[in-house]
Amino acid sequence: MSSPQAATARSGSGFFDSFFKITERGSTVPREIRGGLVTFFTMAYIVVLNPLIIGTVKDGDGQFVGGGTDAAASIAKIAVATALVAGVVTILMGLVANFPLALATGLGLNAFIAFSVATKMTWADAMGLVVLEGLIILILVLTGFRKAVFEAVPLQLKVAISVGIGLFIAFIGVVDAGFVRRPAAAGGPPVELGVGGNLRGWPVLVFVAGLVLIITLYARKVKGAILIGILAATVLAIIVEAIVNVGARTADNPGGWGLSVPKLPEDWITKPNLDTIGEFSLFGSFERVGVVTALLLIFTLMLADFFDTMGTMTAIGAEAGLLDDNGNPPNAQRILIVDSVAAAAGGAASVSSNTSYIESASGVGEGARTGLASVVTGICFLISMVVAPLVTLVPYEAATPALVLVGFLMMTQVKGIDFDDIEVAFPAFLTIVLMPFTYSISAGIGAGFVSYAVLKLVRGKARQVHPLMWIVSALFVIYFAIGPLTDWLT
Repeated sequence: MSSPQAATARSGSGFFDSFFKITERGSTVPREIRGGLVTFFTMAYIVVLNPLIIGTVKDGDGQFVGGGTDAAASIAKIAVATALVAGVVTILMGLVANFPLALATGLGLNAFIAFSVATKMTWADAMGLVVLEGLIILILVLTGFRKAVFEAVPLQLKVAISVGIGLFIAFIGVVDAGFVRRPAAAGGPPVELGVGGNLRGWPVLVFVAGLVLIITLYARKVKGAILIGILAATVLAIIVEAIVNVGARTADNPGGWGLSVPKLPEDWITKPNLDTIGEFSLFGSFERVGVVTALLLIFTLMLADFFDTMGTMTAIGAEAGLLDDNGNPPNAQRILIVDSVAAAAGGAASVSSNTSYIESASGVGEGARTGLASVVTGICFLISMVVAPLVTLVPYEAATPALVLVGFLMMTQVKGIDFDDIEVAFPAFLTIVLMPFTYSISAGIGAGFVSYAVLKLVRGKARQVHPLMWIVSALFVIYFAIGPLTDWLT
Protein backbone atom coordinates (compact mmCIF):
# COMPACT_ATOMS: atom_id res chain seq x y z
CA MET A 1 0.00 0.00 0.00
CA SER A 2 1.52 3.35 -1.06
CA SER A 3 1.89 6.27 1.32
CA PRO A 4 -0.10 9.51 0.96
CA GLN A 5 3.16 11.31 0.15
CA ALA A 6 3.90 8.94 -2.73
CA ALA A 7 0.39 9.34 -4.10
CA THR A 8 0.71 13.11 -3.92
CA ALA A 9 4.04 12.98 -5.73
CA ARG A 10 2.55 10.82 -8.47
CA SER A 11 -0.41 13.20 -8.73
CA GLY A 12 1.87 16.22 -9.08
CA SER A 13 4.04 14.46 -11.62
CA GLY A 14 0.90 13.39 -13.48
CA PHE A 15 -0.29 16.98 -13.70
CA PHE A 16 3.03 18.16 -15.15
CA ASP A 17 3.11 15.21 -17.52
CA SER A 18 -0.40 15.89 -18.78
CA PHE A 19 -0.08 19.69 -19.04
CA PHE A 20 3.34 19.75 -20.72
CA LYS A 21 3.04 16.42 -22.60
CA ILE A 22 6.34 15.31 -21.13
CA THR A 23 6.00 11.56 -21.72
CA GLU A 24 4.48 12.15 -25.15
CA ARG A 25 7.63 14.02 -26.17
CA GLY A 26 9.94 11.38 -24.73
CA SER A 27 11.15 13.32 -21.73
CA THR A 28 10.92 13.24 -17.93
CA VAL A 29 10.41 15.88 -15.25
CA PRO A 30 14.05 15.64 -14.02
CA ARG A 31 15.32 16.10 -17.59
CA GLU A 32 13.12 19.16 -18.05
CA ILE A 33 14.38 20.67 -14.79
CA ARG A 34 18.00 20.00 -15.74
CA GLY A 35 17.41 21.46 -19.19
CA GLY A 36 15.84 24.59 -17.72
CA LEU A 37 18.76 25.10 -15.35
CA VAL A 38 21.32 24.63 -18.11
CA THR A 39 19.55 27.17 -20.32
CA PHE A 40 19.55 29.69 -17.48
CA PHE A 41 23.24 29.23 -16.75
CA THR A 42 24.18 29.65 -20.41
CA MET A 43 22.22 32.89 -20.82
CA ALA A 44 22.32 34.38 -17.31
CA TYR A 45 25.12 36.62 -18.55
CA ILE A 46 22.47 38.90 -20.06
CA VAL A 47 21.53 40.10 -16.55
CA VAL A 48 25.09 41.42 -16.26
CA LEU A 49 25.79 42.39 -19.87
CA ASN A 50 22.58 44.21 -20.82
CA PRO A 51 22.99 46.86 -18.07
CA LEU A 52 26.55 47.48 -19.25
CA ILE A 53 25.22 48.22 -22.75
CA ILE A 54 21.92 49.97 -22.04
CA GLY A 55 22.88 51.59 -18.76
CA THR A 56 26.14 53.26 -19.75
CA VAL A 57 24.98 55.30 -22.75
CA LYS A 58 23.47 58.78 -22.41
CA ASP A 59 20.53 59.73 -24.60
CA GLY A 60 20.16 62.86 -26.72
CA ASP A 61 19.45 64.88 -23.57
CA GLY A 62 22.47 63.57 -21.68
CA GLN A 63 20.43 61.29 -19.41
CA PHE A 64 20.82 57.59 -18.57
CA VAL A 65 17.91 55.11 -18.62
CA GLY A 66 15.40 56.08 -15.96
CA GLY A 67 16.65 59.68 -15.91
CA GLY A 68 19.57 61.25 -14.11
CA THR A 69 23.32 61.23 -14.67
CA ASP A 70 24.27 58.39 -12.31
CA ALA A 71 25.40 55.44 -14.45
CA ALA A 72 25.72 53.10 -11.44
CA ALA A 73 22.09 53.66 -10.45
CA SER A 74 20.97 53.11 -14.03
CA ILE A 75 22.91 49.84 -14.29
CA ALA A 76 21.37 48.50 -11.07
CA LYS A 77 17.82 49.29 -12.23
CA ILE A 78 18.34 47.70 -15.65
CA ALA A 79 19.79 44.50 -14.16
CA VAL A 80 16.62 43.99 -12.13
CA ALA A 81 14.28 44.86 -15.01
CA THR A 82 16.22 42.62 -17.40
CA ALA A 83 15.79 39.65 -15.08
CA LEU A 84 12.12 40.46 -14.42
CA VAL A 85 11.05 40.66 -18.07
CA ALA A 86 13.14 37.64 -19.06
CA GLY A 87 11.59 35.62 -16.25
CA VAL A 88 7.99 36.58 -17.02
CA VAL A 89 8.11 36.11 -20.80
CA THR A 90 10.07 32.85 -20.55
CA ILE A 91 7.51 31.40 -18.14
CA LEU A 92 4.83 32.63 -20.54
CA MET A 93 6.55 30.76 -23.37
CA GLY A 94 6.49 27.59 -21.32
CA LEU A 95 2.87 27.85 -20.22
CA VAL A 96 1.33 29.19 -23.44
CA ALA A 97 3.43 27.59 -26.18
CA ASN A 98 4.82 24.54 -24.31
CA PHE A 99 8.15 24.92 -26.07
CA PRO A 100 11.67 24.75 -24.55
CA LEU A 101 12.58 28.28 -25.58
CA ALA A 102 13.82 31.04 -23.27
CA LEU A 103 13.67 34.77 -23.98
CA ALA A 104 15.59 37.81 -22.79
CA THR A 105 16.90 41.14 -24.04
CA GLY A 106 18.29 40.63 -27.54
CA LEU A 107 21.99 41.26 -27.98
CA GLY A 108 22.67 43.36 -31.04
CA LEU A 109 19.24 44.93 -30.79
CA ASN A 110 20.12 46.46 -27.43
CA ALA A 111 23.37 47.87 -28.84
CA PHE A 112 21.47 49.26 -31.84
CA ILE A 113 18.99 50.95 -29.50
CA ALA A 114 21.75 52.31 -27.27
CA PHE A 115 24.20 53.64 -29.85
CA SER A 116 22.06 54.32 -32.94
CA VAL A 117 18.65 55.29 -31.55
CA ALA A 118 18.78 56.66 -28.00
CA THR A 119 21.57 59.11 -28.84
CA LYS A 120 19.15 60.86 -31.25
CA MET A 121 16.28 61.19 -28.78
CA THR A 122 15.39 60.42 -25.15
CA TRP A 123 15.55 56.91 -23.73
CA ALA A 124 11.77 57.01 -23.28
CA ASP A 125 11.35 57.83 -26.98
CA ALA A 126 13.72 55.02 -28.00
CA MET A 127 11.90 52.46 -25.86
CA GLY A 128 8.61 53.67 -27.33
CA LEU A 129 9.90 52.61 -30.75
CA VAL A 130 10.62 49.14 -29.33
CA VAL A 131 7.07 48.89 -27.97
CA LEU A 132 5.64 49.94 -31.34
CA GLU A 133 7.82 47.39 -33.14
CA GLY A 134 6.60 44.61 -30.84
CA LEU A 135 2.96 45.60 -31.30
CA ILE A 136 3.32 45.67 -35.09
CA ILE A 137 4.86 42.19 -35.11
CA LEU A 138 2.06 41.00 -32.81
CA ILE A 139 -0.50 42.25 -35.35
CA LEU A 140 1.38 40.40 -38.12
CA VAL A 141 1.26 37.24 -36.02
CA LEU A 142 -2.45 37.53 -35.17
CA THR A 143 -3.32 38.07 -38.83
CA GLY A 144 -1.38 34.90 -39.71
CA PHE A 145 1.20 36.70 -41.84
CA ARG A 146 4.25 35.79 -39.76
CA LYS A 147 3.35 32.09 -39.62
CA ALA A 148 2.50 32.09 -43.34
CA VAL A 149 5.97 33.46 -44.13
CA PHE A 150 7.54 30.79 -41.96
CA GLU A 151 5.64 28.01 -43.72
CA ALA A 152 6.53 29.45 -47.15
CA VAL A 153 10.25 28.87 -46.55
CA PRO A 154 11.56 25.72 -48.33
CA LEU A 155 12.43 22.86 -46.00
CA GLN A 156 16.12 22.74 -46.94
CA LEU A 157 16.50 26.44 -46.22
CA LYS A 158 15.03 25.80 -42.77
CA VAL A 159 17.67 23.10 -42.31
CA ALA A 160 20.35 25.57 -43.40
CA ILE A 161 19.06 28.06 -40.82
CA SER A 162 19.48 25.44 -38.08
CA VAL A 163 22.98 24.53 -39.27
CA GLY A 164 23.99 28.19 -39.55
CA ILE A 165 22.80 28.87 -36.03
CA GLY A 166 24.79 25.84 -34.86
CA LEU A 167 27.96 27.30 -36.34
CA PHE A 168 27.03 30.74 -34.98
CA ILE A 169 26.43 29.50 -31.45
CA ALA A 170 29.76 27.63 -31.43
CA PHE A 171 31.49 30.80 -32.64
CA ILE A 172 29.81 32.80 -29.87
CA GLY A 173 31.13 30.23 -27.39
CA VAL A 174 34.79 30.38 -28.42
CA VAL A 175 34.75 34.18 -28.79
CA ASP A 176 33.10 34.86 -25.44
CA ALA A 177 35.56 32.48 -23.77
CA GLY A 178 38.55 34.33 -25.26
CA PHE A 179 39.64 31.19 -27.13
CA VAL A 180 39.21 33.14 -30.38
CA ARG A 181 39.72 36.91 -30.36
CA ARG A 182 40.06 40.01 -32.48
CA PRO A 183 43.77 40.87 -32.83
CA ALA A 184 44.93 43.97 -31.01
CA ALA A 185 47.17 45.02 -33.89
CA ALA A 186 45.54 46.72 -36.88
CA GLY A 187 45.93 45.31 -40.37
CA GLY A 188 45.96 41.66 -39.34
CA PRO A 189 43.33 38.94 -39.69
CA PRO A 190 39.87 39.68 -38.24
CA VAL A 191 40.22 36.91 -35.63
CA GLU A 192 43.00 34.78 -34.21
CA LEU A 193 43.63 32.06 -31.66
CA GLY A 194 43.84 33.55 -28.18
CA VAL A 195 46.24 36.49 -27.85
CA GLY A 196 48.77 36.84 -30.64
CA GLY A 197 48.02 33.35 -31.89
CA ASN A 198 48.56 31.71 -28.49
CA LEU A 199 46.20 30.69 -25.72
CA ARG A 200 46.90 32.83 -22.68
CA GLY A 201 45.46 33.11 -19.21
CA TRP A 202 43.81 30.93 -16.60
CA PRO A 203 40.26 31.67 -17.83
CA VAL A 204 40.98 30.00 -21.18
CA LEU A 205 42.28 26.98 -19.27
CA VAL A 206 38.96 26.87 -17.39
CA PHE A 207 37.11 26.98 -20.72
CA VAL A 208 39.19 24.14 -22.17
CA ALA A 209 38.80 22.05 -19.01
CA GLY A 210 35.03 22.62 -19.02
CA LEU A 211 34.78 21.73 -22.72
CA VAL A 212 36.79 18.53 -22.28
CA LEU A 213 34.66 17.53 -19.29
CA ILE A 214 31.34 18.21 -21.04
CA ILE A 215 32.37 16.34 -24.21
CA THR A 216 33.70 13.42 -22.16
CA LEU A 217 30.52 13.14 -20.10
CA TYR A 218 28.35 13.49 -23.20
CA ALA A 219 30.31 10.82 -25.07
CA ARG A 220 29.86 8.48 -22.11
CA LYS A 221 26.13 9.33 -22.09
CA VAL A 222 26.18 10.67 -18.53
CA LYS A 223 22.87 12.29 -17.59
CA GLY A 224 23.24 15.97 -16.85
CA ALA A 225 26.55 16.21 -18.75
CA ILE A 226 26.16 19.87 -19.69
CA LEU A 227 24.91 21.00 -16.27
CA ILE A 228 27.67 19.07 -14.49
CA GLY A 229 30.24 20.62 -16.81
CA ILE A 230 29.03 24.18 -16.20
CA LEU A 231 28.92 23.76 -12.43
CA ALA A 232 32.33 22.06 -12.29
CA ALA A 233 33.91 24.76 -14.47
CA THR A 234 32.35 27.46 -12.27
CA VAL A 235 33.82 25.88 -9.12
CA LEU A 236 37.20 25.64 -10.86
CA ALA A 237 36.94 29.30 -11.92
CA ILE A 238 36.18 30.42 -8.34
CA ILE A 239 39.15 28.44 -7.02
CA VAL A 240 41.49 29.80 -9.70
CA GLU A 241 40.42 33.39 -9.02
CA ALA A 242 40.81 32.95 -5.26
CA ILE A 243 44.37 31.61 -5.67
CA VAL A 244 45.73 33.57 -8.65
CA ASN A 245 43.60 36.76 -8.49
CA VAL A 246 43.27 36.90 -12.28
CA GLY A 247 40.93 39.91 -12.47
CA ALA A 248 38.79 41.20 -15.33
CA ARG A 249 39.88 41.10 -18.97
CA THR A 250 41.20 44.52 -20.08
CA ALA A 251 43.67 45.86 -22.62
CA ASP A 252 46.37 45.66 -19.94
CA ASN A 253 45.17 42.24 -18.74
CA PRO A 254 44.19 40.24 -21.85
CA GLY A 255 44.31 37.00 -19.89
CA GLY A 256 41.54 38.05 -17.50
CA TRP A 257 37.92 36.92 -17.17
CA GLY A 258 35.65 37.93 -20.04
CA LEU A 259 32.57 39.46 -18.38
CA SER A 260 32.36 38.80 -14.66
CA VAL A 261 35.05 37.86 -12.17
CA PRO A 262 34.03 34.60 -10.42
CA LYS A 263 34.37 35.35 -6.75
CA LEU A 264 32.01 35.03 -3.81
CA PRO A 265 30.05 38.28 -3.35
CA GLU A 266 29.90 40.24 -0.12
CA ASP A 267 26.14 40.77 -0.43
CA TRP A 268 24.11 37.73 -1.48
CA ILE A 269 20.73 39.47 -1.72
CA THR A 270 19.79 42.81 -3.26
CA LYS A 271 16.57 44.83 -3.10
CA PRO A 272 14.92 45.08 -6.55
CA ASN A 273 14.34 48.55 -8.00
CA LEU A 274 11.61 48.63 -10.64
CA ASP A 275 11.70 52.34 -11.51
CA THR A 276 12.30 51.69 -15.23
CA ILE A 277 8.96 49.90 -15.70
CA GLY A 278 6.65 52.00 -17.85
CA GLU A 279 9.30 54.61 -18.73
CA PHE A 280 8.54 54.89 -22.45
CA SER A 281 6.96 57.40 -24.82
CA LEU A 282 5.04 55.71 -27.61
CA PHE A 283 5.21 58.48 -30.21
CA GLY A 284 7.79 60.87 -28.77
CA SER A 285 10.38 59.78 -31.35
CA PHE A 286 8.19 60.97 -34.22
CA GLU A 287 8.39 64.54 -32.91
CA ARG A 288 12.08 64.26 -32.06
CA VAL A 289 13.56 62.83 -35.29
CA GLY A 290 10.68 63.00 -37.76
CA VAL A 291 8.17 60.48 -39.08
CA VAL A 292 10.37 59.04 -41.86
CA THR A 293 13.39 58.37 -39.64
CA ALA A 294 11.20 56.88 -36.89
CA LEU A 295 9.49 54.53 -39.36
CA LEU A 296 12.83 53.39 -40.80
CA LEU A 297 14.12 52.66 -37.29
CA ILE A 298 10.98 50.63 -36.52
CA PHE A 299 11.40 48.71 -39.79
CA THR A 300 15.01 47.84 -38.95
CA LEU A 301 14.06 46.58 -35.48
CA MET A 302 11.04 44.69 -36.81
CA LEU A 303 12.84 42.79 -39.55
CA ALA A 304 15.63 41.70 -37.20
CA ASP A 305 13.15 40.49 -34.56
CA PHE A 306 10.85 38.91 -37.14
CA PHE A 307 13.42 36.52 -38.60
CA ASP A 308 15.72 35.96 -35.61
CA THR A 309 12.88 34.19 -33.85
CA MET A 310 11.88 32.22 -36.93
CA GLY A 311 15.41 30.88 -37.23
CA THR A 312 15.78 30.23 -33.52
CA MET A 313 12.55 28.29 -33.06
CA THR A 314 13.34 26.20 -36.15
CA ALA A 315 16.79 25.34 -34.81
CA ILE A 316 15.51 24.51 -31.33
CA GLY A 317 12.68 22.40 -32.74
CA ALA A 318 15.09 20.51 -34.99
CA GLU A 319 17.53 19.84 -32.15
CA ALA A 320 14.66 18.61 -29.95
CA GLY A 321 13.18 16.46 -32.72
CA LEU A 322 9.89 18.35 -32.54
CA LEU A 323 9.53 19.53 -36.15
CA ASP A 324 6.86 18.10 -38.43
CA ASP A 325 7.46 16.85 -41.99
CA ASN A 326 7.51 20.44 -43.28
CA GLY A 327 10.04 21.62 -40.71
CA ASN A 328 7.52 23.45 -38.51
CA PRO A 329 7.61 23.28 -34.69
CA PRO A 330 4.49 22.55 -32.62
CA ASN A 331 2.42 25.53 -31.50
CA ALA A 332 4.28 27.83 -33.90
CA GLN A 333 1.57 30.48 -33.73
CA ARG A 334 1.70 30.58 -29.93
CA ILE A 335 5.50 30.76 -29.95
CA LEU A 336 5.36 33.76 -32.27
CA ILE A 337 2.66 35.48 -30.18
CA VAL A 338 4.69 35.18 -26.98
CA ASP A 339 7.83 36.37 -28.76
CA SER A 340 5.98 39.43 -30.10
CA VAL A 341 4.59 40.28 -26.68
CA ALA A 342 8.10 39.89 -25.26
CA ALA A 343 9.46 42.46 -27.71
CA ALA A 344 6.92 45.04 -26.58
CA ALA A 345 7.40 44.11 -22.91
CA GLY A 346 11.13 44.75 -23.17
CA GLY A 347 10.49 48.25 -24.44
CA ALA A 348 7.87 48.91 -21.77
CA ALA A 349 10.41 47.99 -19.08
CA SER A 350 13.22 50.06 -20.68
CA VAL A 351 15.49 47.06 -21.25
CA SER A 352 15.16 46.86 -25.07
CA SER A 353 13.37 44.24 -27.15
CA ASN A 354 13.17 40.74 -25.65
CA THR A 355 13.56 37.90 -28.10
CA SER A 356 14.09 34.14 -28.28
CA TYR A 357 17.57 32.95 -27.29
CA ILE A 358 19.50 30.35 -29.24
CA GLU A 359 21.23 29.44 -25.96
CA SER A 360 18.01 27.51 -25.28
CA ALA A 361 19.63 24.82 -27.42
CA SER A 362 21.93 24.03 -24.50
CA GLY A 363 18.91 23.04 -22.42
CA VAL A 364 17.58 20.96 -25.31
CA GLY A 365 20.98 19.28 -25.49
CA GLU A 366 20.49 18.38 -21.83
CA GLY A 367 17.16 16.73 -22.67
CA ALA A 368 14.53 19.49 -22.48
CA ARG A 369 11.58 18.91 -24.82
CA THR A 370 8.70 20.85 -23.27
CA GLY A 371 7.68 24.19 -21.81
CA LEU A 372 8.42 22.97 -18.28
CA ALA A 373 12.09 23.68 -18.97
CA SER A 374 11.18 27.26 -19.91
CA VAL A 375 9.20 27.66 -16.69
CA VAL A 376 12.26 26.52 -14.72
CA THR A 377 14.48 28.97 -16.61
CA GLY A 378 11.99 31.78 -16.04
CA ILE A 379 11.81 31.09 -12.31
CA CYS A 380 15.61 31.24 -12.15
CA PHE A 381 15.53 34.66 -13.81
CA LEU A 382 12.97 35.91 -11.27
CA ILE A 383 15.09 34.61 -8.40
CA SER A 384 18.11 36.41 -9.88
CA MET A 385 16.30 39.71 -9.28
CA VAL A 386 17.12 39.45 -5.59
CA VAL A 387 20.25 37.28 -5.77
CA ALA A 388 21.83 39.10 -8.73
CA PRO A 389 25.34 38.83 -7.19
CA LEU A 390 25.16 35.03 -7.54
CA VAL A 391 24.71 35.34 -11.30
CA THR A 392 28.23 36.75 -11.55
CA LEU A 393 29.61 33.49 -10.15
CA VAL A 394 29.24 31.88 -13.58
CA PRO A 395 31.77 33.51 -15.93
CA TYR A 396 31.69 33.25 -19.71
CA GLU A 397 34.49 30.72 -19.59
CA ALA A 398 32.43 28.28 -17.51
CA ALA A 399 29.17 28.55 -19.48
CA THR A 400 30.40 28.74 -23.08
CA PRO A 401 31.70 25.15 -23.38
CA ALA A 402 28.03 24.14 -23.50
CA LEU A 403 27.51 26.33 -26.57
CA VAL A 404 30.36 24.63 -28.43
CA LEU A 405 28.92 21.16 -27.85
CA VAL A 406 25.42 22.27 -28.81
CA GLY A 407 26.80 23.99 -31.91
CA PHE A 408 28.33 20.69 -32.97
CA LEU A 409 25.06 18.84 -32.44
CA MET A 410 23.15 21.37 -34.54
CA MET A 411 25.76 21.29 -37.31
CA THR A 412 25.12 17.58 -37.85
CA GLN A 413 21.87 18.48 -39.61
CA VAL A 414 23.89 19.68 -42.62
CA LYS A 415 23.50 16.24 -44.17
CA GLY A 416 19.86 17.14 -44.88
CA ILE A 417 20.90 19.71 -47.52
CA ASP A 418 21.31 18.62 -51.16
CA PHE A 419 24.59 20.27 -52.14
CA ASP A 420 24.32 18.90 -55.68
CA ASP A 421 21.44 21.33 -56.34
CA ILE A 422 22.90 24.82 -56.78
CA GLU A 423 19.46 26.43 -56.38
CA VAL A 424 19.39 25.23 -52.77
CA ALA A 425 23.06 24.65 -52.04
CA PHE A 426 24.32 28.21 -52.59
CA PRO A 427 21.52 29.91 -50.60
CA ALA A 428 22.09 27.34 -47.86
CA PHE A 429 25.83 28.05 -47.94
CA LEU A 430 25.27 31.81 -47.58
CA THR A 431 22.79 31.25 -44.76
CA ILE A 432 25.23 29.04 -42.87
CA VAL A 433 28.42 31.09 -43.22
CA LEU A 434 27.03 34.60 -42.94
CA MET A 435 25.43 34.04 -39.54
CA PRO A 436 28.80 33.75 -37.76
CA PHE A 437 30.62 36.00 -40.25
CA THR A 438 28.20 38.90 -39.66
CA TYR A 439 27.27 37.95 -36.09
CA SER A 440 23.63 38.13 -37.16
CA ILE A 441 20.98 35.45 -37.64
CA SER A 442 18.86 37.84 -39.68
CA ALA A 443 21.70 38.67 -42.09
CA GLY A 444 22.26 34.99 -42.81
CA ILE A 445 18.56 34.33 -43.35
CA GLY A 446 18.21 37.39 -45.58
CA ALA A 447 21.17 36.46 -47.78
CA GLY A 448 19.80 32.94 -48.16
CA PHE A 449 16.31 34.13 -49.07
CA VAL A 450 17.46 36.74 -51.59
CA SER A 451 19.93 34.40 -53.31
CA TYR A 452 17.32 31.63 -53.45
CA ALA A 453 14.83 33.93 -55.20
CA VAL A 454 17.48 35.27 -57.60
CA LEU A 455 18.71 31.79 -58.59
CA LYS A 456 15.18 30.60 -59.25
CA LEU A 457 14.57 33.70 -61.36
CA VAL A 458 17.71 33.41 -63.51
CA ARG A 459 17.03 29.71 -64.13
CA GLY A 460 13.49 30.40 -65.28
CA LYS A 461 11.81 28.85 -62.27
CA ALA A 462 10.33 31.97 -60.67
CA ARG A 463 6.93 30.30 -60.34
CA GLN A 464 8.45 27.76 -57.92
CA VAL A 465 9.08 30.54 -55.41
CA HIS A 466 6.21 31.17 -52.99
CA PRO A 467 4.78 34.70 -53.38
CA LEU A 468 5.58 35.45 -49.75
CA MET A 469 9.22 34.54 -50.37
CA TRP A 470 9.32 37.23 -53.07
CA ILE A 471 7.84 39.77 -50.65
CA VAL A 472 10.24 38.86 -47.87
CA SER A 473 13.23 38.87 -50.23
CA ALA A 474 12.30 42.38 -51.36
CA LEU A 475 12.05 43.48 -47.73
CA PHE A 476 15.50 42.06 -47.05
CA VAL A 477 16.93 44.02 -49.97
CA ILE A 478 15.57 47.15 -48.28
CA TYR A 479 16.96 45.93 -44.93
CA PHE A 480 20.47 45.50 -46.36
CA ALA A 481 20.28 48.95 -47.98
CA ILE A 482 18.77 50.68 -44.94
CA GLY A 483 21.84 52.91 -44.39
CA PRO A 484 21.97 54.67 -47.76
CA LEU A 485 18.17 54.56 -47.97
CA THR A 486 17.88 56.45 -44.69
CA ASP A 487 20.43 59.02 -45.82
CA TRP A 488 18.55 59.51 -49.08
CA LEU A 489 15.11 59.88 -47.51
CA THR A 490 16.21 62.13 -44.67
